[in-house]
Amino acid sequence: MDGKRKFFQSCFLKVLLVTFLWLLLLSYFSEKKSWLYNLILKYWGHKQVAEPPLLNITTQRPLKYDPHSQHGPFDIAYPYNYAYVLNEPYKCVARTPFLVLMVPVAPHNREARDIIRQTWGNESLIAGVAIVRIFALGLPSGDRAPQIQAELKKESQEHHDIIQKDFLDSYRNLTIKTMAILDWLVSYCPGASYAMKIDTDTFLNVDNLVNKLLDPHAPHPKQDYITGVVIVNGEARRDTGSKWYMPFEVYPKSTYPLYVSGIGYVFSLDLAKKVLKVSKYVKPLFLEDVYVGMCLEKLDIKPTYPPSASLFNLYSFPYDYCRFSKIITVTDIPIMELVKFWKDFQVPGHLCEGKE
Repeated sequence: MDGKRKFFQSCFLKVLLVTFLWLLLLSYFSEKKSWLYNLILKYWGHKQVAEPPLLNITTQRPLKYDPHSQHGPFDIAYPYNYAYVLNEPYKCVARTPFLVLMVPVAPHNREARDIIRQTWGNESLIAGVAIVRIFALGLPSGDRAPQIQAELKKESQEHHDIIQKDFLDSYRNLTIKTMAILDWLVSYCPGASYAMKIDTDTFLNVDNLVNKLLDPHAPHPKQDYITGVVIVNGEARRDTGSKWYMPFEVYPKSTYPLYVSGIGYVFSLDLAKKVLKVSKYVKPLFLEDVYVGMCLEKLDIKPTYPPSASLFNLYSFPYDYCRFSKIITVTDIPIMELVKFWKDFQVPGHLCEGKE
């Protein structure tokens, strides 16, 4: 009898153990952790981290993405905690910048980075105004990737202005790059007043930008502020040959919410944190400026129109000092042309009286 009792006790304990493990696994993989899982965590000493409430999304759950489970060319692995490969965590420690220039760039494009360092990206360009320059990029690809990465490491050690995360650098991943930019600002430069995300093929009149931001007669807000070329009723392109083709199944609406063109936009630093948080609840699109607009819509924040429509320009036009002196950005500028324009732009004594 003792042998049978021990056998049944052993079987009972095994069934109990299997049941307990099954419940534990079930609670772990459930979308919302159960009381059992939380109870075990409590006794193991771990803490539950709750997502902070954020405006009108408190009843929603964060989106979950696996960076290794992309199935199509329009799937974006974000939100995801990409790791830094190269970083500049102390860039804003010695001084609190008024303006941070965040420049997305391809890993192989050393020429563009060097030219921007010499022209509008010069951190010492305006006396008495602290400006910080950061180039943001992902991982290189192709046969030359190891060589490019080694060169990037040397360049980073020389200039201390490169941040790189471990996602593949590509056009489809521009949204990830933009979120990486916002993440760096929030993590390492939260005291800055303004930041500007600006493309490499752009002429930036830094003096005019800073003067507009500091203008006491037309003060710019330091909260919930973003400006540039504001796009109203932007059309979702359905033609497959378009660079901006958007499949209906990815974005079913015919128009996008209000957004600011990604060619170059200026924003207050508080907005970086807000967009970063709300992005956990907004399904990402590869069109990074549209995606930022979708996050702003979720936050119920509207972009600010610039004081003049001619300040930020979506299209290129021939260089003319007088005209360029009145704008903030002109896009689609070949990088070597930028050097020529900039040299002339720095020459004093141009006469613009009576010219538009």
